[in-house]
Amino acid sequence: MVLLFEAALRHMRVAASHLESNQPAVALPLLTKASDIVTELAGTLDSAVSPELADTLGQVYLFVAQRLAIASFSKDAATVREAERAFAPVVEGFQQAVASMGTDAAGAR
Repeated sequence: MVLLFEAALRHMRVAASHLESNQPAVALPLLTKASDIVTELAGTLDSAVSPELADTLGQVYLFVAQRLAIASFSKDAATVREAERAFAPVVEGFQQAVASMGTDAAGAR
């Protein structure tokens, strides 16, 4: 799952760079991929398990998806960077959670 988060963030960053370099044709497929991943991640949220977390992440995913859609039409790198800034802390949080699970599992041996 962390690989999906990382891939979406990577696609956003590369797409923004291409837009900044006036290469929208290269950026658009990356924006689509990032948006598809964020949409899939939103679909995995389970309000029954953690309603507050699901709501918060749902709001972040919605914001990111909206910014990516706007960027796709406007070809505006700054809009992609907004999505990136909102999404990066979520990615970092999941990376840390997975890393701590690995540490906990190693300590349990």
